[in-house]
Amino acid sequence: MKIERLLATLAGATAIAFALPALAADTAQGFVDKATVGGLFEVESSKLADTAAQDATVKDFAHIMVTDHTAANTKLGAIASEQQLDVPGALDTKHQAILDKLNAAKEGSFDQAYVQVQRDAHDEAVSLFEDYAQDGDNASLKTFATETLPTLKMHQDKVEAIAKTMGSQPATTDASDNTGATNATDSAAPVAGANSFTEDQAKSRIQDAGYSEVSGLAKDDNGIWRTQAKKDGKNMPVALDYQGNVTSQAN
Repeated sequence: MKIERLLATLAGATAIAFALPALAADTAQGFVDKATVGGLFEVESSKLADTAAQDATVKDFAHIMVTDHTAANTKLGAIASEQQLDVPGALDTKHQAILDKLNAAKEGSFDQAYVQVQRDAHDEAVSLFEDYAQDGDNASLKTFATETLPTLKMHQDKVEAIAKTMGSQPATTDASDNTGATNATDSAAPVAGANSFTEDQAKSRIQDAGYSEVSGLAKDDNGIWRTQAKKDGKNMPVALDYQGNVTSQAN
């Protein structure tokens, strides 16, 4: 299963987004590389949140991330060493670029940006570990993936709950190297372009923008996901473009 998400570029003081590389792994070494870098990113970004975040709930979540992912990386490193596999000691270029952009976020937008980073990162991590737990080529690493999954899913549930309680919608983006934008719910035209959202991701983004009863979701020839949904008691056509913009026109 391939997982792809993008966070858009820093725009003023309110929007920040980043590009996370796909995290599917076909070999033991590939899994160690991707899982280790992902874990390092979780720790480093969460250490940053410990000092930069304003919301106490976000800070508490960051503390959990540092503790749990440090422990997981230590365990993974020990298994990799036993299996004579290399263990990355630093972030790759893409993750470092994301961390740098997060570090540059203004105080007013940091919490929102960090939460969106964690949503994307845990979606990817859960998929990576699920895939390897099922189809991995190394028994010890498959066991590690299986045993670590419940913790990752718990993190995923926590960050989704935090996102729902935040005062505004998080930045929403796609999986290619394009700029993204915060969710919009006006009648502006959606932007055509190569759209890498899966159907489930598209539905989630539309629901996050405040819509319910999403039905008939399909991607058109311009790369725009289109559906019928309800908001404020009104049924309306809704579109999600490759930048993550959610647009609608009330009937």
